[in-house]
Amino acid sequence: MNRQYVILPCFCILLLTSCATKPTQRYLYINEAIQAESLMQRGQHKKAANLYQTLAQSKPAHRNQFSLLAAEAFIQSGDGHAAKTLADSINPASLSTEQGNRLNLLYAQIYLSNGDAEQALNRLNTIQPYQLKPTDQLTFYQSLAFAHSLTGNILQSVTARIQLDSILDNDQQIIENQRVIINTLDLLPSQTLILKQPPAPDVLGGWMSLARLLKIAKSNQNPIEFQTSLNQWKRLFPQHPANYGFLQSSQSSKRSFSIPTSIALLLPESGRFAHAAQVIKDGFMTAYHQSQSNFQPSIRLYDSAIVNPVSLYQQAIAEGAELVIGPLSKDHTQTLALGTELTIPVLALNHIPNLAKDNLFQFGLSPIDGAKQATTKASMDGHKKVLILTPETHQGRRINEYLTEYWQQTGGTILESQSYNVKENDFSNPIKDLLNLDESRYRYNRLKRLLAKNIKYTERRRQDIDAILLSASAKNARSINPQLRFYRATRVPVYATPNIYSGLPNPSLDIDLNNIIFCDIPWLFPSVYTGELSQESLRNKWQFLPRKYIRLLALGIDSFNIIPHLAQINLTPYSGTTGKLSINMENRITRQLVCAKFIKGIPVIQDPVSDENDITDTFFSNVQ
Repeated sequence: MNRQYVILPCFCILLLTSCATKPTQRYLYINEAIQAESLMQRGQHKKAANLYQTLAQSKPAHRNQFSLLAAEAFIQSGDGHAAKTLADSINPASLSTEQGNRLNLLYAQIYLSNGDAEQALNRLNTIQPYQLKPTDQLTFYQSLAFAHSLTGNILQSVTARIQLDSILDNDQQIIENQRVIINTLDLLPSQTLILKQPPAPDVLGGWMSLARLLKIAKSNQNPIEFQTSLNQWKRLFPQHPANYGFLQSSQSSKRSFSIPTSIALLLPESGRFAHAAQVIKDGFMTAYHQSQSNFQPSIRLYDSAIVNPVSLYQQAIAEGAELVIGPLSKDHTQTLALGTELTIPVLALNHIPNLAKDNLFQFGLSPIDGAKQATTKASMDGHKKVLILTPETHQGRRINEYLTEYWQQTGGTILESQSYNVKENDFSNPIKDLLNLDESRYRYNRLKRLLAKNIKYTERRRQDIDAILLSASAKNARSINPQLRFYRATRVPVYATPNIYSGLPNPSLDIDLNNIIFCDIPWLFPSVYTGELSQESLRNKWQFLPRKYIRLLALGIDSFNIIPHLAQINLTPYSGTTGKLSINMENRITRQLVCAKFIKGIPVIQDPVSDENDITDTFFSNVQ
């Protein structure tokens, strides 16, 4: 199961046959063709497209093949218009059967990138998938699944995904595709899943039955009842593909977890993280004392500031701990992960990218989730071309990387990226650079010299922007947003990371944030997270805290409440204070946030954003 296909997270770049096709044909050994292929592999799609286009003009005997490759490269570069112009120039009557199929597949990608699912389906219905090469078959079925989803044909979309599942030959791709099947079926009401379910052992019927089981588990969240129901499902569908991919992955030894009866809490009582640790501990113990379930483990506290984390971990085990919560600092987490075998699970209260180890779970308020949600929300709102504005700091550069990575995964285009000095109040220079206002003035001065007379001048910002992705503190954003309006970006929507919100409504100051959309933890919104652990109910816990610590109280609450759900959280996400919690392939707890828009200085809840494993995000994936 190791054929080298790669699922790329970007929908608008669905046709990747040129990337995956090795130059086995004689004409592809032309030096320029090899160079173009190399450019494609390095992600320089526009340059590759231009080179393929030049080859199409200079090599008339192979014009059709190079034109198709050029059009496919334009699709990958995000330039659907250029791709369609080139596709329209190709005479279908001059194509071979294989080339004709590729042309129709190409048109389907173009139509899908424009949201025209009906036209895409018309093209896809002309294709016989068995006539396609393996890489094109993968693209065909994923395109078919997405087109059906856009037209509301959920079961047809799932059927296409099932066909895709049968030809995938890479474990991770199979698991991701199967997750999409489950999330797609989750859109259907339970009654529909019952009435339209084919009997066992039908594959579609098995998926529908499993989807209904997971839907029920989300509402009652009882781990024991869920496992009993899952065992019954396995007996009904013993040969179902989910047993060898989705379920096997979710219940692998890497994620094996038994509910503990004794917990060690490793937090510093002194040093730079002491205040943050105290807030997390308050949240943890509050959730512990207010727990309505039968989960009441013993808790032992350890001061991680005075003992090496490896020694502290071993001491906790010797004293009976079955789960360690902490460390809080990344240095201590890395020291622990690299310094010893983790014989009991660790729930670290932070995240270190690319660190994965058996029995290590990572859970924190990572900026990765905020960047992911901002880009997903902007993409769901239909935007394609964005600008990025982030702080000129180490953290700002990291967030810029996240925003860039996740926006490219949606298939969108980044027109320009700028940074700003957080210590200043005047952000006019980076904003003008971002909006190309200096270029506007250059054109004016040049025209004035040519005409040798005074002409009326009004600065004009660039007109190709769909949206702006912003990372800024509330203080900086209160200056940035008015300056964006001043420079004529009033109608350009702004999507921000969570740090834009102080955590508490402040309409007199946040009026300057009007119309900015951001995504943050549910606990901050009274209408979203209610009950005894809501923000309002715990006012006495946070009202005197510095604003930067408020969210840590919610992290502490979830770090206790999530424990009974870790065993099956990949199947049944847990709705917590910090988000809808799931887990990824590195055992990092991921958070689906709640999105809001500043209206009259008050955050107003917007449509929900799907999490990173759900249908919307994975539809933006593609098979190469």
